[in-house]
Amino acid sequence: MNMPSHVRIVEVGPRDGLQNERNPIEVSQKIRLVDDLSAAGLEHIEVGSFVSPKWVPQMAGSAEVFAGIGRKPGITYAALTPNRRGFEAAMAAGVTEVAVFAAASESFSQRNINCSIAESLSRFVPIMDAARLHGVRVRGYVSCALGCPYEGMIDPEQVMVVARDLYTMGCYEISLGDTIGVGTASATRTLIEVVGGKVPREHLAGHFHDTYGQALANIYASLQEGIAVFDCSIAGLGGCPYATGASGNVATEDVVYLLNGLGIETGVDLEQVAYAGRAISQVLGRTSGSKVSAALSARG
Repeated sequence: MNMPSHVRIVEVGPRDGLQNERNPIEVSQKIRLVDDLSAAGLEHIEVGSFVSPKWVPQMAGSAEVFAGIGRKPGITYAALTPNRRGFEAAMAAGVTEVAVFAAASESFSQRNINCSIAESLSRFVPIMDAARLHGVRVRGYVSCALGCPYEGMIDPEQVMVVARDLYTMGCYEISLGDTIGVGTASATRTLIEVVGGKVPREHLAGHFHDTYGQALANIYASLQEGIAVFDCSIAGLGGCPYATGASGNVATEDVVYLLNGLGIETGVDLEQVAYAGRAISQVLGRTSGSKVSAALSARG
């Protein structure tokens, strides 16, 4: 299968990245991050999450962030909305695309959101109905697609069932998430072959964590399977909460460098995105998790 000529990067740093950082940051700093990402040419940015700040304090103020960002034409500014209440809050904030998530592991579903996979999917029905009424697109995430912290390896057939159900419900795109970063290139290709039998590959995306240093290899394997959408996090923001001390999301800068080298268009300015990564890393008092950013800085 031919590799895609263009890849859409879904920037999840402001949401999936920041929610796993230890220290919450100010709304103004979140706004600057999103605006920097917009300036870098990213066409899809997950800005925040409409969940209770009691459970995810780092996502407090998402409505204020949406109100403060400088929205650019042609860029999707999305939010995670795990329930109907969150969806209504997102609509009030002027969100034009939302995301929902389910797990491919029963144990993970029970421990993470206190319900079975089937129950979690049923909770999305009112969101899907409301989204259709509002003319809002819904993106679906499948967690633990290549491994679970409680069950170990996950049968690709289990992932396929959840992905198929989300797609059938109306999610226009299904992001397959290697939540704990244990996947390998071979397992990734097998996963895509199985899931792609029920969900068209043009409606699939990859979400790879770099816990074992395999994220770029898994992205390359996905490209070979025709996948053209990948979730990435600026500066590699976000640790992996299920693997103590481990790195989390793959860095946007590193993915852009890989794709540039393959002659695949992204529309993203590497220097600008590296600048955005260094700026937010400074705010967080941490070193950027991007090797490419470190190399660019050393080069001067």
